[in-house]
Amino acid sequence: MGEADESYVPQVYDIAQVCRRVLELSPEDDCRVTFYAEGAFNKLYLIECANGRSLLRVSLPVDPTRKTRGEVTTLRWIRRTTHVPVPKIIAFDDTQDNEIGFEWILMELIPGISAYKRWRKLSMAEKTCFVEQVAEFQSQFLRHSIEDAKFQSIGTLVPADPPSDQTYSHPKPGRIVSHMFFMGDHFHYDIARGPFRSSHDWLSAYISIIRQAQTKALAKTEDEDREDAKNCLRVATKLAKLLPKIFPAVLNPAEQTVLWHDDLSLQNILVDDDGKVTALIDWECVSCEPLWVAAEMPKFLLGNVREEEPRRDGYADASDDVMGSEELDDEGKDGLYWIHLMEYETTQLRKVYAAKMKELWPQWETEVAYGALKRDFLGAVGRCAAGWYLKRVEQWIGAVEVGTFPRLMDVLQPKLNNV
Repeated sequence: MGEADESYVPQVYDIAQVCRRVLELSPEDDCRVTFYAEGAFNKLYLIECANGRSLLRVSLPVDPTRKTRGEVTTLRWIRRTTHVPVPKIIAFDDTQDNEIGFEWILMELIPGISAYKRWRKLSMAEKTCFVEQVAEFQSQFLRHSIEDAKFQSIGTLVPADPPSDQTYSHPKPGRIVSHMFFMGDHFHYDIARGPFRSSHDWLSAYISIIRQAQTKALAKTEDEDREDAKNCLRVATKLAKLLPKIFPAVLNPAEQTVLWHDDLSLQNILVDDDGKVTALIDWECVSCEPLWVAAEMPKFLLGNVREEEPRRDGYADASDDVMGSEELDDEGKDGLYWIHLMEYETTQLRKVYAAKMKELWPQWETEVAYGALKRDFLGAVGRCAAGWYLKRVEQWIGAVEVGTFPRLMDVLQPKLNNV
C-alpha cells in the first residue's frame, strides 16, 4: 500500500474474462484486449467487442478501495450534475477480489486527441475558444459545488451512506486521496486524513507529512543528503509556525469547498480536429478543495509572464543533434522558440480565462485577490515537500512574517530564470 509495483503486469486473458462478464458477452462474441497506455499507478487497456470500444484501467492498490471509489463517485457526480464532458463509468470493482487481481474501472472511450499534441497547430483564435470552454467548465464546478451540492470540508468525494447508484448524485467529501498522502511510506504515517473541516487542518496534515518524512530521512542519510533533509525540515517547521497566522485554526461551520481538478494540463484535455474540447480526463486523486484554491488558473495556463511575442526569425533553426519532442513537430525551429511562444500565448490566454470567469462567476475577481496569499502559502508548502528553492521559500516566509507580503513567484523568479 502506498508504493507502486512496477513489475505488475495484468494478464490480457483475465481482463477479457472480466469484460465478457460485465458486458454480458456470449462465448461466440469477440473481445479483443490490447495495451493502450499507463500512468504512475495504473495501466490502460483498449477493449474492442460487439458492444463497441471502451477502456479498462487496472489500478495499483496505493490507497485500496478509496482511490477507485473516489474517482467513480466524482465522475458520476459530474455527469449527473454538469455538462462537462467526462468518461462514462460502465462498471468497476474497487477490490482485488476478481479475475485480474487488481482494482479496475471500465469506462467509455471518448474520441479525441490530447490538446498537447494539437496545440501548435491551433490558431490563437482557436486557442481562445478552447480557454473559454475550459472556463465554462470550471464555472460549472463552482456553481454546482457551492449552490447545489453545498460541499463542505476538504476531501475526496464518497457516495452517501449506504452507497447505491442513486447516491452518487449526492456525494460528500470524505477521506482525502492524494499523492502526498499515500506516496512512498506516507500511507502509514499517523496523521489526519480528512475530511478536513478547514484549510488549516488540511495544510497542517500536509506539513506534518513533510516533517515526518524529513525526520526519517535524517535518521538514515549521510553528508549532503542529510543537509538537504535538515534544510527542508527547517523550512517546514517555519511554515507550520506561519500557518495559523494565515488560516484560522477553529472554523465553524466547516469550510465551503468546490471540486477542483489540480492537474488540468493539456495532456488531460481531449480535443477534436477543430480544437473543441471532447473530454476532461484523469480524475483519480481529484478532491473538493477550498474556493481560494480554485480561484487559480488551470495548470496549462500557469507559467512565466511574456508580453512580447517572440519573432520566429530571431531564433536559431533546430539542430540535428538536439533531440526534440517525438510527439510535436518543431517545424525546424529551436526548442527555445517554442518555450517562449508558449509563455507569450499563455500570458495572453490567462487574460482570456480571467475575463470569461469574471463574466460567468462575478465574484471571481474578488476570490482571486483575497486568496492570493493563501495560494502562495500552498505553493510554498508544495515546493518545500519537493525540496525546491528552499532558501527563497524561507525568504518569502520571513517577508510575510514582518508584513511585507511579496508574491511567492516574485521571490522565486530570479532563481527560475537561471534554471
